[in-house]
Amino acid sequence: MAYRGITAAGPLLRGQARRQGLRRVGAHRAPVPPVYQPEVAAAAVHWAAHHRRREVYVGIPAVYTIVGNKVAPWLAERYLARTAVKGQQMEGPPAQTNHEGNLFDPVDRGDPGAHGMFDDMAHEHSAQSWGSRHRAALAAATAVAGGVGVMRALGSR
Repeated sequence: MAYRGITAAGPLLRGQARRQGLRRVGAHRAPVPPVYQPEVAAAAVHWAAHHRRREVYVGIPAVYTIVGNKVAPWLAERYLARTAVKGQQMEGPPAQTNHEGNLFDPVDRGDPGAHGMFDDMAHEHSAQSWGSRHRAALAAATAVAGGVGVMRALGSR
């Protein structure tokens, strides 16, 4: 079997990675919504590895970002300049600022697992990802719905 490269693009998935690392700001770091469980991305990558797809987008924000960057990259840069830092801060009590970092040495906490403190806000499914995997069925359903719409429009005259 030959090796095929796959690109999977999606929003930052919530998990333990957000708790790692040294931080100098007082607020807790938080992923920018919408947030997806890591299993959503894993399912998309697994599907892409077993089908002939070179690129897979996970979640509608990935589609907005990639298509938007191709159409009007200046708009995305402007938006991120205004919202990027504040959008990644979580309200609540200030975080511990002298948190143990992992820049030079790994943090010895055992296996933290894939799930973390943002489980309650993370989506377990992505309609966009499902639609990407089932494009033929989605196209057929759209064609049927369009045909029914045209028939009704012609029949009501």
